[in-house]
Amino acid sequence: MLEIQNLNQYYGGSHILRDVQLTIPEGKLTVLLGRNGVGKTTLLRCLMGVVPTKTGTITWREKTISTLPTHARVSSGLAYVPQGRDIFPRLTVEENLLVGAASRTAPKKIPDHIYALFPVLKDMKHRRGGDLSGGQQQQLAIGRALMSEPRLLILDEPTEGIQPSIIRDIGRTLRQLVDDMGMTVLLVEQYYDFARELADRYWVMSRGEIVAGGAGSDMGAHGVRELIAV
Repeated sequence: MLEIQNLNQYYGGSHILRDVQLTIPEGKLTVLLGRNGVGKTTLLRCLMGVVPTKTGTITWREKTISTLPTHARVSSGLAYVPQGRDIFPRLTVEENLLVGAASRTAPKKIPDHIYALFPVLKDMKHRRGGDLSGGQQQQLAIGRALMSEPRLLILDEPTEGIQPSIIRDIGRTLRQLVDDMGMTVLLVEQYYDFARELADRYWVMSRGEIVAGGAGSDMGAHGVRELIAV
């Protein structure tokens, strides 16, 4: 569904992404792992067009999107939940969700399936986003991304700073999106156990390069925990 070939990116004189090559299969949950500072977030920002790529190509559903602006990538079926969530704290939960539908004909109300995935958002739909807990804000950020009706949902470390019970809820929701709704998910994560439990496929990044990849069921045998702990 998504293919990245020979992707390079620089910040100043630093070579951040080094000939990155990976594929994201359709209808699967793919995990990208790596320590802090190896280039994972930069890669996602390149995927979404937030920062330009220096060289290389990004192919989405057999079309090259490397030069498309961010809004065009969203309209084509990509959705992004950034690290830190970036919700609008002074807007209500309902207003935050409706912002997520800006790339298409905006609905007058939130679709039932969004509230079915995240019941807490329905209970708090009139509260300001900034009044929610970190875990609730993360659910709001995912719900907002889903409002664009994506084919590929991209998440950057959704477990960061979240209590364990909410992490489990998020994991169940992601699996439900893939298994029951046929969505494709790319999850960037440092939390190995969470990633191993969810992954259909995995990739490991180190110093801006992809250094390992395979089936999620093989993560233990391939020593992935050790790769991201070094």
